Amino acid sequence: MDQKADAEIVARILKGERDAYALLIEAYKGPVFNLVFRMTGSYSDADDLSQEIFIRAYQNLRQFDQDKKFFTWLYTLGINLIRNHLKKKEKDAENHTIEHPFPEPKTKGDASGEGNVPSEESMRRLDENMRKLPVDLREAIILKFYQDLTFEEVAAITGDSLSAVKMRVYRGLEKLKQLMEVRKL
Repeated sequence: MDQKADAEIVARILKGERDAYALLIEAYKGPVFNLVFRMTGSYSDADDLSQEIFIRAYQNLRQFDQDKKFFTWLYTLGINLIRNHLKKKEKDAENHTIEHPFPEPKTKGDASGEGNVPSEESMRRLDENMRKLPVDLREAIILKFYQDLTFEEVAAITGDSLSAVKMRVYRGLEKLKQLMEVRKL
């Protein structure tokens, strides 16, 4: 959906047409679920947190600045809930396991399977090493590469400067590269 359509729907909701919120949920449930799943690695956490994100967004809809993108506001709210969840989870358990691996990022190999399509083993290692990254670096990489956002959009969502976002992505990729090379040895 575009910014204008989102703003029109939000205006309808704020005027009392509560059922219109289903349009926003339908438009953004996939991207929100994917973001949560990639950050947590858990389908059940992704289900629960996705619902919580949409509930909180609805409850705080009056605070939304309609001159901004709804998507950015929703993702900002989501990132904050995910961060809090991950902090709580780290405190609750020293050793938590991931239910399922991260979904595969899009690759640019050709349809025949040749080119730079990663093997199942390398994808498993990538998933494993992504979970080892600090939350802020993992978040930057997921938003940039898995969610395919621009650096500017990532900065708007995280509340960080553009240069800070670029640095986090760079550091995250460097750390990920180091982790991947350690396993090769």
